[in-house]
Amino acid sequence: MKIGVFTVLYRDLPFEAALDKIVAQGVEAVEVSTGNYAGTDHCDAAELVGDEAARRRFKEAVDSRGLVISGFSQHGNPLHPREEVARTAHETWRATVQLAEQLEVPVVLAFSGCPGDGPAATNPNWVTFPWPDEYTEILEWQWNERVLPYWTGEAEYARAHGVNIAIEMSPGFVVYNLETLLRLRRAAGPAIGVNFDPSHLFWQGADVVAVINALGREGAIFHVHAKDTYLNRANVMLNGVLDTKPGTAGPREAVAARSWTFRTIGYGQGERTWREIVSALQANGYDGVVSIEHEDPLLSLDEGFAKAVELLQRILPREPV
Repeated sequence: MKIGVFTVLYRDLPFEAALDKIVAQGVEAVEVSTGNYAGTDHCDAAELVGDEAARRRFKEAVDSRGLVISGFSQHGNPLHPREEVARTAHETWRATVQLAEQLEVPVVLAFSGCPGDGPAATNPNWVTFPWPDEYTEILEWQWNERVLPYWTGEAEYARAHGVNIAIEMSPGFVVYNLETLLRLRRAAGPAIGVNFDPSHLFWQGADVVAVINALGREGAIFHVHAKDTYLNRANVMLNGVLDTKPGTAGPREAVAARSWTFRTIGYGQGERTWREIVSALQANGYDGVVSIEHEDPLLSLDEGFAKAVELLQRILPREPV
């Protein structure tokens, strides 16, 4: 396995300066954002698709430093009920698939998106409870009228361009756990798999090793994120795990009041858990990149990144078995 990093960590730096900092930490791969929520600070997919010289310069910046691109990320909401938002997300997605084909990057990372509660909605509606009955009706309308038609078509588009789709299971979107990921994959086909980010599963109470084993049986693990979650047991006992207080974008003092907080790996579930995750990935045939995503409000970018690299260097298998 290779150590990678999601380059939005250094979005305030020019691309080549960010790559230099990344290489200096001993990292071997980069995951690059092409738009939507994470922005285009380092890569505008639509621009590069139409400019061969710019593509060559972009690729050379990566290749010349001994790095590989593990995937292009374009996390957006192509199912957003406001047409202009959905259209922008969709156009970025399509351009990213085209760029991935041109640069022979095998995977594009995505969120599933989330529609509204019906044709007249203006904002997404993430359904988390089946009663009153209208919530179940909303959920089935979302899947049958929006989610499955869209992603069935886009899975075919991705296949035609030789690209796999790695959906990140994230609360706030219709695909947020194993069951919803497999529902989408079984309907839309094997071009859809997962960007396995355990941080979203920890606070939901899932057994991440069991999830890896289930995804491994499906051959559905296309990419992996290294991000941890700390659970404040006292707050969970009082309020449960659903928490809308500010997290990574809020003040540090808000962390003490939250039920859970994203952390650098090893600061949430501990090294033993991460060794178990790596072993499960290895046992299920994953030998790709483990990409560090930094959203830790208690560690600086440089320190959080360095500590994540240090842990991965100790626990990742470095030689083929």
